[in-house]
Amino acid sequence: MAVSQPSTAPRPPAHPLANPGYGKKSAPGQAPRSGRDFTHLPPREAAIAGYLDRLDDEADISIKTLARHLPYGQCAVGTALNNLSAAGHLRRVRRPVTVDGCPRWVWHTFFSRTARDDAWWGALLAGEAPVTPMAAVEPVAPVDGASPAARSAAYGVLARLGRIDPRLTLSAAECGSLEEQAAEWFARGAGEPQLVLALLAGLPERVAHPYGFVRARLLGKLPPEPAPVAPRSAAPRYEVVCTACGEPGEGNGGMRGGLCGGCRGGRPGLASEDVHARAGQLRAALRAGRSAERTEKGACV
Repeated sequence: MAVSQPSTAPRPPAHPLANPGYGKKSAPGQAPRSGRDFTHLPPREAAIAGYLDRLDDEADISIKTLARHLPYGQCAVGTALNNLSAAGHLRRVRRPVTVDGCPRWVWHTFFSRTARDDAWWGALLAGEAPVTPMAAVEPVAPVDGASPAARSAAYGVLARLGRIDPRLTLSAAECGSLEEQAAEWFARGAGEPQLVLALLAGLPERVAHPYGFVRARLLGKLPPEPAPVAPRSAAPRYEVVCTACGEPGEGNGGMRGGLCGGCRGGRPGLASEDVHARAGQLRAALRAGRSAERTEKGACV
């Protein structure tokens, strides 16, 4: 009788998500992933950082959950997260929200494979982070009424038309002449796909004058101006909390590297005599409570 082969070990379960609105949030403007993202970190921290980097946003990255999915205990995971925070890779934050009329705190952990300093994190969490750099665009002479970014994108679309369909091949001079009209599409909220589709849809079998044809379509199909948008209230600002103890930094020795003064070692500990005195007070309070409880029971009997 043939012996059945044992099945392979089951794959570990997928990393769980946090409750809606909680968990991991990826920081913007990160450098592309490479094999040297965390080589500046110790091996344990590098391994945990690589694991965090590959998790989806809103993944549960609490210490207990990470310890269940990594070959490290909770103490090791907590220490590693503190070190990643000090190295500029993560920040724990909270923000107030109102759910069904009840105020509550929502907690997030921002993660960045690109290490950031305190100033960068402070700008991000205050809503002032720099926009992710766009790919460089070849400069073109300015045109009145159009921003350089919009104008350059408009010129690029016009220059690529002939590669998409030879019937709409334009010269460099013709692209420059039509650039302002194309830029107006971007100024009115249109994207590049929308502009290209409007210019190429339903082309006749032969276009005798590509310049005039494109110009007529740019003017004839120009989208309407966007309606004015009512001003929105400012988004709530994130409040940074200590990665180690979860307490806000104000009045706690300040926050550097995502750690409060006490967790960085900047807050002196209590003297031994103060510790003994406090312990004695607690023991006395417990004894007094037990004596009062016995007295009440005796009175009931």
